[in-house]
Amino acid sequence: MAADTRLVGNVARDTWRHPYETLTFFGIKPDQTVVELAPGGGWYTEILAPYLRDAGQLYAAEGGSVRFKAKMDSMGVYSKVKLSVFDAAKGAFDIAPAGTADAVLTFRNVHNWMSLGHDKAQAVFDAAFKALKPGGVLGVEEHRLPASRTQDPKAASGYVHEAVVIKFAENAGFKLAGRSEVNANPKDTADH
Repeated sequence: MAADTRLVGNVARDTWRHPYETLTFFGIKPDQTVVELAPGGGWYTEILAPYLRDAGQLYAAEGGSVRFKAKMDSMGVYSKVKLSVFDAAKGAFDIAPAGTADAVLTFRNVHNWMSLGHDKAQAVFDAAFKALKPGGVLGVEEHRLPASRTQDPKAASGYVHEAVVIKFAENAGFKLAGRSEVNANPKDTADH
């Protein structure tokens, strides 16, 4: 959390994104092998890379973004991050060797996969299950659509019913181990 390599604007979001509490809930330890699916600009990568650097391993599973690669090449703190292949639209899921990861994490991405179709979204959960060791953890953070609202199959609003995420996970072979309200925001109207 306190790594001086984090972008100032990203650190400023800690109050609202609760990364310490989120990663603690997921049970992330410094000696684990962790896959971060679709890291985007690397907000969580900035925390995970230094945390796992000495005793663990971070796989950043992404689609070949030049910007993300440049970030990984920009500082020594990222030198041990392994870039792996992840492109849900193309069905490319070489995220980590099968059965090697202690955790697969994704932060606010499920709605993007749903926009490609439920079969593509399901394939992501299947790939996560394949990459994990027995007993491994799938950690999902997503904008939660209230159960009283109708779920758009393409999740165009960016919000997803918790039950939909759980169903994808269970279809892949996962069992729900826990839920957290750490990132719940009672002021979120779920219509952004």
